[in-house]
Amino acid sequence: MNGAGFIAMYATLASRDVDCCLIPESPFYLEGEGGLFEYIEKRVKEDGHMVIVIAEGAGQDLVSESTSSMSQQDASGNKALQDVGLWISQKIKDHFSKQKKMVINLKYIDPTYMIRAIRSNASDNVYCTLLAQSAVHGAMAGYTGYTSGLVNGRQTYIPFYRINERQNKVVITDRMWARLLSSTNQPSFLSLKDVIEDKKEEVPQTQLLEDEIISDENLEVNKEISYSM
Repeated sequence: MNGAGFIAMYATLASRDVDCCLIPESPFYLEGEGGLFEYIEKRVKEDGHMVIVIAEGAGQDLVSESTSSMSQQDASGNKALQDVGLWISQKIKDHFSKQKKMVINLKYIDPTYMIRAIRSNASDNVYCTLLAQSAVHGAMAGYTGYTSGLVNGRQTYIPFYRINERQNKVVITDRMWARLLSSTNQPSFLSLKDVIEDKKEEVPQTQLLEDEIISDENLEVNKEISYSM
């Protein structure tokens, strides 16, 4: 999923050697106070080195000529994205060569699909076997338009429309992203306004209780809640 940063986030947490992780869900900026360039300079001066992990969908709004590629699709049907890794590598080189404050030796590594080509272990083999058996059982029972998967530890049949109805993204106000920030010590690159907007998006719509009566005219709320043991 090129619009989410789960792989980059969990790889960063698992490694514990990463100094900065950039994902699509967390916007960032390059120049100015609190920007990426300032953080890179600070970390390299302190430690002498720095490791940056960037998801393929991160920083697309910063990549030049990105608007022409956003309307195109790749073979999987996803939006064709610019190569942000090469772009940001060149931006970092250009910035520090112009500033002439420090000399950097930047190495760019593109893992492509390397992380998906690891040999399966015993747990992977068992899980794949369960998925296959569950899929066959569902087909023999007459079900169509579904996929097999684990939900709360149980093998389930999940309809395709439930999978495609929304895209799962990293919640940057969640604890897992907070753990990453604590691990990398990177700035959040967020302003107070951005945090407030993210909080508003997470607040679920409240549902009225069955016995709750609201009077718009009198602005009175009467609640009758019964508890059954």
